[in-house]
Amino acid sequence: MEGHGRVPARPSARREGEPPLRLLFAGTPAPAVPSLDALLASGHEVVAVLTRPDARAGRGRGLSRSPVAERADAAGIPVLQPRSPREPEFLEQLAGMDVDCAPVVAYGALVPQVALDIPRHGWVNLHFSLLPAWRGAAPVQHAIMAGDEITGASTFRLEAGLDTGPVFGTLTEAIGPRDTAGELLDRLAVGGAQLLVATLDGIAAGALEPQPQPADGVSLAPKVEVADARVDWALPAHVVDRRVRGVTPAPGAWTTWRGDRLRLGPVTPLADGPALPAGELRVDGRSVLVGTGSGAVRLGEVQPAGKRMIPAADWARGARIGPGDRLGEA
Repeated sequence: MEGHGRVPARPSARREGEPPLRLLFAGTPAPAVPSLDALLASGHEVVAVLTRPDARAGRGRGLSRSPVAERADAAGIPVLQPRSPREPEFLEQLAGMDVDCAPVVAYGALVPQVALDIPRHGWVNLHFSLLPAWRGAAPVQHAIMAGDEITGASTFRLEAGLDTGPVFGTLTEAIGPRDTAGELLDRLAVGGAQLLVATLDGIAAGALEPQPQPADGVSLAPKVEVADARVDWALPAHVVDRRVRGVTPAPGAWTTWRGDRLRLGPVTPLADGPALPAGELRVDGRSVLVGTGSGAVRLGEVQPAGKRMIPAADWARGARIGPGDRLGEA
């Protein structure tokens, strides 16, 4: 299963007559839903779903179910939402479910060793990078920001370390020159779902043993905070482009304009653009250009504080940009 390319659309390492695995699926955000769907369509049995507790969201601050919880509700699967998987009540529930394995996709909380030890085949994590590259919470964002041309997904046995467990299988995915983190993650979520099913099929068949990760090539991908998404116009144009795409759609690139925050959609580096000082704006017909540390970029869409995303040219008409006006100043 390790190697290059995608796994088949309906992979199966299971042989006729082999018993299905009883599974506890752990996941929370939308990119985990394709994996839950793929497991529901497989020959394995998802007996329950573990997800993060309902959280307050939106202007009304009402409680909102996670995307995985909503999908489990629709499928009639029991949903477990402990504040922590360390809670004794959850550990008792897990032991009582008699599960063979617990596949994990972006659950969002550390699983203690006492819980890792309960399923017969442990916990199998789907991670959106080619391990040991980009261990951590934001592998797709960091791969784009670093300018990687290839990334992928890995299934590995979860252990106490940060994404350090032995790897069952991988798939590779090219990063397009205009990919945003959201677009790349959508593709990896679909391909990774099939990789996860194939991994569980191999475990059920007794035909798959995980291999230790190599000691070389380790890189870390910590969560990208809102402060990290502020654009530094002194960086070269190609770096600004990667960073903006790497934080799109979340947490979202931003800068400041006349003291207010201005959110940015993807920008386009210009091969033969004007030489502008870092952050300086210039309106050129329907194009709104910004200087960087080397060359200029063209703005796509922008979102002024309290308003919706609009084309940069429409924003510029109302902003009344003057000579020497700059983005990024307080």
